[in-house]
Amino acid sequence: MAAIDAELQDLAAEFDLLGDWEERYRYVIDLGRDLAPLTDAERSDANKVRGCASQVWLVTEPQGDGTLRFRGDSDAHIVRGLIAILLRLYSGHPPAEILAFDIKAAFDTLGLSGALSAQRSNGLAAMATRIRKDAERVLG
Repeated sequence: MAAIDAELQDLAAEFDLLGDWEERYRYVIDLGRDLAPLTDAERSDANKVRGCASQVWLVTEPQGDGTLRFRGDSDAHIVRGLIAILLRLYSGHPPAEILAFDIKAAFDTLGLSGALSAQRSNGLAAMATRIRKDAERVLG
């Protein structure tokens, strides 16, 4: 099992411990509170994710071991939590593993697909697409 799949299973188990979606939303917001803030310089147009209703920035940092580290931030609490979920799944993995991972199935596994508004679902998809494009660019 790939490391990303193992991380997804851990997240799914955490979500399963929570009852309804109100509790899960609170948990997602709590995850977002743990994100390290970006600098003003990192909140640049180049790092901005298009297709999100909220302001979202993602920073991609290739590491010496061939993995990618991602950092992100948003001006919306729930979106910060969604960023935290994506970073937990993707950060620290090689580009090929990132590209092989089925993020839509992951959203279904976590129940996010049915729980988020269409606008938030589109924004989450835009963030995942941006991460995949960055991984593709690194692979060349």
